[in-house]
Amino acid sequence: MAVKLNNENFDEVMGTNLPVVIDFWATWCGPCRMVAPIIDELAEEYDGKVVICKCDVGDDGDEVAAKYRVLNVPTILFFKDGKQVDKHVGAATKDQLKAKIEAML
Repeated sequence: MAVKLNNENFDEVMGTNLPVVIDFWATWCGPCRMVAPIIDELAEEYDGKVVICKCDVGDDGDEVAAKYRVLNVPTILFFKDGKQVDKHVGAATKDQLKAKIEAML
């Protein structure tokens, strides 16, 4: 299961030595609901290798979304060593996201 990222735990999550993937989503977003199960599957597959998070832009993740200028959902950001290394906007397939994750490992 993906980590629920919010304004309060953002620094803690980003302080890890592992790569981090953040899925910015909203409850009203159809494509976000399509991507959600893929994010959860990837979180299980890469457990211990990558921290995979979900951040609700309409809930308690608004500050994090604003920090990274997330204007569209879903937006998926990829971080390595605390720096953003990739970005995907819109719905994505599992294979597309896996390729981006593998590139960080």
